[in-house]
Amino acid sequence: MIGIIDYGMGNLFSVSKALERLDVPYVLTDDPEQLAQCEGLILPGVGAFPDAMKSLEETGMKEFILSKVGNGKPLLGICLGMQLLFDESEEGGFTEGLGLLPGSIVRFTGKDADGNRFKVPHMGWNHLDQHQPKSPLLDSIEDGYVYFVHSYYAQAKQQEDIIASARYETEVPAVVGRANVFGAQFHPEKSGKTGMTILRNFCNLVQERGDES
Repeated sequence: MIGIIDYGMGNLFSVSKALERLDVPYVLTDDPEQLAQCEGLILPGVGAFPDAMKSLEETGMKEFILSKVGNGKPLLGICLGMQLLFDESEEGGFTEGLGLLPGSIVRFTGKDADGNRFKVPHMGWNHLDQHQPKSPLLDSIEDGYVYFVHSYYAQAKQQEDIIASARYETEVPAVVGRANVFGAQFHPEKSGKTGMTILRNFCNLVQERGDES
């Protein structure tokens, strides 16, 4: 069972429908007791980083997530949910994140080192460059494009946390992870076969780890 964390700021409908298409049992709830019974968690997100962290703190979800992830429960953050996994964000001023992955969330400048201009927000399909092709999240993915909608991106402190990236103004971490914590900056539920495969791979990983425990 996958638990989709409802903290008032997620793309809940599309993620739920994606799991239904994959025939994966899930529960969408803000109840920690129900989420605690799930083998894996998904943290979706749409909106501003400071508002999301405020909601997580006020609902007690921040403490819940840190506790469960600390005990080994797999977690997948999607879009803003991925950004929340990092130490901090500059959006709206400095805001602390969940601190599950070392790094900062920064805004696109709108131009690259050569002075070429880029639209912000970044909206559209970009190719996935695989850094860790043996990652379980990239299983059965040889090549593919995924769909992004974001104005901020992660600057990961540890290169080994970047599973795949995309190019837009700079190198953008697209899939990240360490141990039982994973994130996708793009929307896997809106990214066709490639995105759905990554989502399925996470669910398979959750099931395999559940079978081992």
